[in-house]
Amino acid sequence: MSGPVVADVNSLRALRRARDRIDRDYAEQLDIAALAADTGYSLGQFIRAFNAVYGETPGRYRTRRRVERACELLRSVNLTVTEICMLVGFSSLGSFSRRFADIVGRSPSEYRREAARLGGPAPIPGCFALMWRTGLPAAHRNFGEAAIALPAVRS
Repeated sequence: MSGPVVADVNSLRALRRARDRIDRDYAEQLDIAALAADTGYSLGQFIRAFNAVYGETPGRYRTRRRVERACELLRSVNLTVTEICMLVGFSSLGSFSRRFADIVGRSPSEYRREAARLGGPAPIPGCFALMWRTGLPAAHRNFGEAAIALPAVRS
């Protein structure tokens, strides 16, 4: 086993870029080996360096970010737990529920019930949440501009 990982400024920047990419693309199927290659580390070195700097492995960091986003969605949108599971990047409801309970301490459904009991803003309809994620169809993108068009003035 090798000694502790010592990171210089350039290595820290590379690790921060990798962490930022995980933050940005948490719902995507990120390849940890590709992130490692982008930082100039081997896979094992990358995992050890990331863990030394951020206190958790890149895989655990990505999972925690997904669960944090799921918490926001469970509190604020009217989507099923399965829909939220898929939106945040999990491919299995079982693994999502297990990881969620490990991190949060209760199941996603229990978390949602407790959040509703404590109050807060009304849930956003699921269709709006999905539209925000995927965007409007091309035919409707200019709808807002057309709705405010003023008629020509005749003299």
